[in-house]
Amino acid sequence: MTEQKPLGFWAQLKEDVNCVFHRDPAARNRLEVLLTYPGVHAILAHRISHRLWRAEWRFTARVISSLTRMFTAIDIHPGATIGRRFFIDHGTGVVIGETAEVGNDVTLYHGVTLGGTTWNKGKRHPTLGDNVLIGAGAKVLGAITLGDGARVGANSVVNKDVPAGRTVVGIPGKIVRERQLKLANPHGIDLDHHLIPDPVGHAIGCLMERIELLERQLAAHQIEVPAAQESCSTCDSESACNEERPERRRPNQPIKVAAQ
Repeated sequence: MTEQKPLGFWAQLKEDVNCVFHRDPAARNRLEVLLTYPGVHAILAHRISHRLWRAEWRFTARVISSLTRMFTAIDIHPGATIGRRFFIDHGTGVVIGETAEVGNDVTLYHGVTLGGTTWNKGKRHPTLGDNVLIGAGAKVLGAITLGDGARVGANSVVNKDVPAGRTVVGIPGKIVRERQLKLANPHGIDLDHHLIPDPVGHAIGCLMERIELLERQLAAHQIEVPAAQESCSTCDSESACNEERPERRRPNQPIKVAAQ
């Protein structure tokens, strides 16, 4: 997480508003953003409540946080540390816990939770590096760290550290590939969060190719291949995989092995 020189309140607010135009093509002017974007309202209120929290005005900070949640449907604990140019798109259902730490230029979509996993006091919420993007509905749980440039696919559940520049998808989240960094728009913000690999589909595809290769090798040696059973532990006799791949044999279909 990059340390940058702290800004004054108004300068920080200006940055929070300007960053919306870098990440939301629907934004048209500053007045519209200030009046109609709940994510901006929540961040503005958090900047105030966080300063009160650090000044030991804990009750007042919690009251401001509670009122903000009522009006924006975004719950940010005043103890959470939020970096510069933080953007919450749409915002509904976003929850950020007390000991969460968010770096600079981070983007969250609606339904994201940065939650804790223990009753013990102390660090129990995630730490996000710079330029992290978390898709809609994703849950990041525990005192884990997401490195700079990490991305979390929509509805994923992440409970382990994520190295910088990696993409995580699934429940529980699995690292699927290293990002190829690129400039997705003139401001250098990569919002292609829809480009999510399918690790399960890829693994199944590899297995299917391997099976076909082994069957060809058996056929070349004139070795009889036993017919498929009525069912397996995964699918019944009318398996979806056979329906999607009609060229493959059905269960109990005779197999003819021809010499090459």
